[in-house]
Amino acid sequence: MSVSSRIAFLRNKLPSNVKLIAVSKFRSVEAIMEAYETGLRLLGENRAQELIAKQKVLPDDIEWHFIGSLQKNKVKDIAPFVHTIHSVDSLKLLQEIDKQAGKQLRIIHVLLEIHIAREKSKHGFIPEECRNMLEKEDMTAYPNIRICGLMGMATFTDEKEQVRKEFRSLCSFFQEFKSSFFANCDYFTELSMGMTDDYEIAVSEGSTMVRIGSYIFGERY
Repeated sequence: MSVSSRIAFLRNKLPSNVKLIAVSKFRSVEAIMEAYETGLRLLGENRAQELIAKQKVLPDDIEWHFIGSLQKNKVKDIAPFVHTIHSVDSLKLLQEIDKQAGKQLRIIHVLLEIHIAREKSKHGFIPEECRNMLEKEDMTAYPNIRICGLMGMATFTDEKEQVRKEFRSLCSFFQEFKSSFFANCDYFTELSMGMTDDYEIAVSEGSTMVRIGSYIFGERY
């Protein structure tokens, strides 16, 4: 199947309220442009240097999402153009994004990453840690960011019920935070969960954004 036919398949399969983010890391400009020609405008990258290089040569109307672990010293490099940062896992990173967005006179959308997987190698707030931050911090003190929801990655496993349990827990945290800390924020609407191997489970458990790379562009060798 071609890139365009795979995107068409996903669009037919996904509910209308679920955004498709094509993960373009390590992919050629030609492959990305094939996706672009289908009308797809949401692209995800997980390395700042690669994101910057691609942003310079690809069309200006692409909405760039940063989905990987982000170092504070790299925020300034992507702040001029990044739309959404999915992987905010500390207050210090949140503060740096606000600072750099302010310098660009922009508002950057962010998602709070919650650690839901068994693997310790995955990043994210421990749920209680995130609650404590939101209780203590006045988020109106950061006018250049907009916290739009949560993101999480499930355990890489063939145990589908484990994956479902983890996604369900993230959806539960999303509902909790939406009804408490973000009750008056009509933009707190996004739940970013699900990749090529588990997006169907994620969607059934409430995902509004899926991050899909290898299904669209093929496996990397």
